[in-house]
Amino acid sequence: MGEVTVFSPVECTRRPHWSVARTWLLRPGRPGFDAAPSHAADVLVLDVEDGLPDAEKPAGRRAVADFLQQGGRAWVRISSAGTPDWRADLAAVAATPGLSGVMLAKSESARDVVSTAEQLPPGMPVVALVESALGIESALEIARSCARIAFGIGDFRRDTGMCADPTVLAYPRARLVIASRAAGLPAPIDGPTLRDQARHLARDTEVTKAVGMTGRLCLDDGHAETVNTLLSPSPDEIDEARLTLARLDAPTDSYDGSAGPTRARAEAVLDRAATFGLV
Repeated sequence: MGEVTVFSPVECTRRPHWSVARTWLLRPGRPGFDAAPSHAADVLVLDVEDGLPDAEKPAGRRAVADFLQQGGRAWVRISSAGTPDWRADLAAVAATPGLSGVMLAKSESARDVVSTAEQLPPGMPVVALVESALGIESALEIARSCARIAFGIGDFRRDTGMCADPTVLAYPRARLVIASRAAGLPAPIDGPTLRDQARHLARDTEVTKAVGMTGRLCLDDGHAETVNTLLSPSPDEIDEARLTLARLDAPTDSYDGSAGPTRARAEAVLDRAATFGLV
């Protein structure tokens, strides 16, 4: 079994809470994986699902379980509910002290999430990866059962035949945003930009932000800094929010019926900026 580097507790405390995390770095959990805290992502997710070929999964589970038993902390992406790999994944990691949360692949119903949570310690968060047409159609019931939703774009496109054009994928993204809001969840996590498409990283992240998602999966640690920056309020957005609140607080004889929503949006920008230490 290859050695893995354990997270420093000091490094971990500097990262945002998973509920507001912008970047979720998927790292294959094969033996010898690098789990050093130098990565820029908000959350590390060790992947024992699609990140590993079938033949490597047993060794990968052991490597991840050893890491989580020996002082390391991370999330783990596990296989879809009810499958033999799902049972084996949970058996390997559910009781480990370093497990921070589970990302459940190919979630298609609330039962998928509930049956997973039943195998975990009480209160362990489950992020549901929605990756199919059925998952999108079940978005609200899934949102009511999980801690946060993520969009698995690659498998969703494979299931539906849709292309990657943001206009084409606007509907499923919007469904996840609306379902998350209706269920009282944090905004959802968008899918990743592929390594060989890094030239589109900024464009893809602007789409994420425009649709109301506040996080992205990452396949490459080199993408995390750009995503974190673009999914955080910019200096111009912070200044504009402050000016908006000052204008709304100034004495005036005019009444604008949109003042309430305008104030709420400005306050949300400043609250998010404060979360990431930008104000």
